Order: sequence, then structure tokens, then C-alpha cells
Amino acid sequence: MAETITVTTPGISWIQDLGRRWASRIGQLTGGALDQYSAEVANALVASAPTAPLLELVAMDFGAVASTDLLVAVTGAPADIRVAGVTRTQWEPFVWPAGTELTVRGIRDGLRVYLAVHGSISANYLLGSCAPDSVLGFGRQLMAGDDIAVAVDGPAIDHPYFRIPLFRFGARAAEFTGSWWIDVTDGPDIDEFGTSAERLCRTPFVIGANSNHIGLRLTPADPDAAVPRRESRTEILSRGVPIGAVEVPAGDELLVLHRGRGVTAGYPVLAVVTATGLSRLGQARPGQRVRFRRVTVPDAVRRYRAQQAAIDRLRARVATAFDSLRIPVHTSAISFPPPSRGLSSPLSNLEYA
Repeated sequence: MAETITVTTPGISWIQDLGRRWASRIGQLTGGALDQYSAEVANALVASAPTAPLLELVAMDFGAVASTDLLVAVTGAPADIRVAGVTRTQWEPFVWPAGTELTVRGIRDGLRVYLAVHGSISANYLLGSCAPDSVLGFGRQLMAGDDIAVAVDGPAIDHPYFRIPLFRFGARAAEFTGSWWIDVTDGPDIDEFGTSAERLCRTPFVIGANSNHIGLRLTPADPDAAVPRRESRTEILSRGVPIGAVEVPAGDELLVLHRGRGVTAGYPVLAVVTATGLSRLGQARPGQRVRFRRVTVPDAVRRYRAQQAAIDRLRARVATAFDSLRIPVHTSAISFPPPSRGLSSPLSNLEYA
């Protein structure tokens, strides 16, 4: 009989992974965890493959019961994590004993929490990823009573008394202050904005309530402040746009395209959010303030590589500890029997916020 995680309080939750990073080349959506950093660290902490499925919890409370002892890690926005009523710490592995309920409540400051399991979570795949696609109606939104199959091939090591944490690997949490500094590089159309382009980094913006995984809508925090304005009057044809494109439509708002964006658009692109900045934007809540900070492309690449190197060092520390305890370390996802090829129930933009 397969081991399972049974959902008791679904909130807004999904089976998620890092997405289809190559898919834009063939005109498909990328998708994936909006906070890629927190998702990668969660899997690293339990020695699961970087691309292994995990649970993404958005804004609302979550609860589930495991049928077997599991070694898990919870990262992302600050929240109250409890197992059988006992508080557990984020950003480090801990044991979730069989038959007990794990709850995630009071998600705050940020928007998304990630729950990774040592082993693997069963999921349907589309183009090599289980990431939800709201356009195609693909993905699994979790509901109360759902059973999620899990594959476990090693012991869930725990302290026999007192529940003293065994693993403190020094995983670095992102800063959640409710006000976000986001790095951007120059976009392809920056020269068409003249001196008004400077407003992007001079003006604080507020995230609108109608923002979601497709894109964020931002308006100036100061109602008297103006958004950058394109000076050229030539028509812009639809063209490929990257994740993180900062678009300037007519009106008083900016659009920042995120991982659920379409692959083409026709608004001028003033700037592009960096890879590390995108993870931060994935945690930004409606009503919070965002300030943009201009960086060069080489600086953006260095910061991303530094972040990935830190995750690699974390993986090495975890591997050393787990090897000493004979806990398997996974570099690729555990295989399940081939899942059904049918699509999951449709997702709506409102639900996949």
C-alpha cells in the first residue's frame, strides 16, 4: 500500500516544482514555483532532487496527516509550523511522525510557503514538469480529503526524546520585511523613455490587488508621482518577452510579468527583473511596497551564481550529514509508476494567486 499525505485543510495549495525552464523556446509557458529560491532550498534540506515535486502553499492555512514518518522541510514566508501541536522551525529538516497533523498557519510578510519531503511526491507531468498551467488547465489543486502518494526509501531520523532538532544546516532565509527591493537590468526599450526612465528607481510602487502568478500590477505609492512614459510613438509589434519583463502600458501602472506569463506581448519593456529579484517578487503581497534597483547584467549574473553556489554548499552539508546516518541522498526524482495522462481539474487565476 502506498504511503500518503492526506490533506485536512487545503487553503490554496498545489503540487509544484521549478517549472519548464526551457519551454519558452518552443512557445510554451514556463510556470513553476514563484519563489524559486525557497523551493530549491526546501528540497536541498531534505536531500531531494532540485526538480522534485513539493507543495506550494499560498497565503492561507494548510493542514495534512502523514501515513508514515516523513523527513520534511518548510521554507518560504514566515508562518507558524506545528506537528501534533508542537512548534517546528522553518528552514531546517524535521520529522513528521505518522498519524500526526502538520499545520501551517498565519503566513505573513510574504505570500508563499514550500513543503518538501525526503523522497518524492507523486504528480502528473506535462512537458517534463508538474508545474500548474492555468492556460491549459493542467495541475493539481489540493482539496480536503485528497491523498498525495509519497515514495520514501530511508528512515526519518528523529531524537528519541525531547524532539531536539538534529539538523541545523544554516540555510539562509530570505528577508521578509513587507517592503521589497527588487533588482532590475535595462530592458530593450529603455532608450525610448528618455529621462523618465529614472522614475522606475526613484519611485516606490504598491502591488495591486489584481496581481497573480501571471504578473504583478504596480502603481506609484505617491498618488502625485508619475510612471515612466515612452517618448516614441512608433507601434510595437507583438514579440517574445522574458519572465520578469517590466512593461509600461498606457495608464498609471506598471506590469511585471512573472512565471505564468504568456510568451509574447506588445507593451514596451523598460526593464527586466533579475532571477534573484523574481524570487523576491514571488513573495510580495498585494498592498506591499516595491522599490526597484538598477544593476548591470554581469552583476545580476554574479548574484544569481552566488545564490546557486550557496544552495550547492547547503546540499553538500546535507549530503555529508545524511550519508553518516545512512539516509539516501537524491540527485534525481524517485520514479513512480507512470501516472494518468489526463489533465487535472482546471485552475483559475483567482485560485492560483
